[in-house]
Amino acid sequence: MKITHFTYLVRDYDEAIAWFTQVLGFVLVEDTDLGSGKRWVLVEPNGGGVRLLLAKAVGAQADHIGHQGGGRVFLFTETDDFARDHASLVARGVHFIEPPRHEAYGTVAVFEDLYGNRWDLIEPKR
Repeated sequence: MKITHFTYLVRDYDEAIAWFTQVLGFVLVEDTDLGSGKRWVLVEPNGGGVRLLLAKAVGAQADHIGHQGGGRVFLFTETDDFARDHASLVARGVHFIEPPRHEAYGTVAVFEDLYGNRWDLIEPKR
């Protein structure tokens, strides 16, 4: 078995698609209308990897938008060139909550997505 995708709560499908594709550079894999305002929307990192199923929150689910990691880093993105990707994300308006730092495992910085979920941008030590 393998994990192929997981649910990522959003306020609005189009807002989330725009942010993931235009800001993070993800690829829109699928956007299928399921009727009654529901869509099956999959995005994935440009370099491949686990896909996010963008799911429009309904009812009490909306309370969890931006809090899917409970305040901890929720998602981890890996790069082979930290300086390049960090500069590119900053130029596209991504909010980093800390400056880059060097750890035993590599160079890392935490950023927030459009809803406030925390992500790591990591270049592993080779």
